[in-house]
Amino acid sequence: MINEFELSDDTPVYVISVAAQLSGLHPQTLRAYDRMGLVSPGRAAGRGRRYSLRDILVLREVQRLSQEEGINLSGVKRILALEDEERRSRLRLAETQAEIVRLRAELESTRAVAARLAGLLRNSGSSGALVPVRSGPAGRTGAHRPAPAPHVPPPHVPPAPSVPAASPPAPPDGSPAGSQAPAESGREAGDG
Repeated sequence: MINEFELSDDTPVYVISVAAQLSGLHPQTLRAYDRMGLVSPGRAAGRGRRYSLRDILVLREVQRLSQEEGINLSGVKRILALEDEERRSRLRLAETQAEIVRLRAELESTRAVAARLAGLLRNSGSSGALVPVRSGPAGRTGAHRPAPAPHVPPPHVPPAPSVPAASPPAPPDGSPAGSQAPAESGREAGDG
């Protein structure tokens, strides 16, 4: 937890009169710079401007660039924006480098554990084999990938034949009945 009394270079603590004294500028100039967006101080509860140490340093840089270097205020604003962008980029780079160092240490630790496990497996004499495990379908090396199950269509069930409602029984001699021929031809015509 951060102590509420700890101050950083970005903590807005200076009222406008003190900030003007520290920067060597008139309070009205500080107000104008605030309206232009050159230096935007924090605000107190009563909406009064509060400047941080970083704001004071930027005000001094604005004065130097405009008076000693002869750069107009829009040019000064662009220079300040580029310097701020560079500062943020350096911070991101430092964070990225710290993350790389952390990940390298983690990788080395993981490799050491893997080597120790492989040694234990070799020394134990068991017939188990180490299989590399990697996530993703493209990352599988050396592992047999089972073939997908073949698609089996559901069995075809033919429709039940239509049976005429009042069909006379076949004659006992086995000869075809005369009434069955029209039923057969009607069924064929209805199937198409």
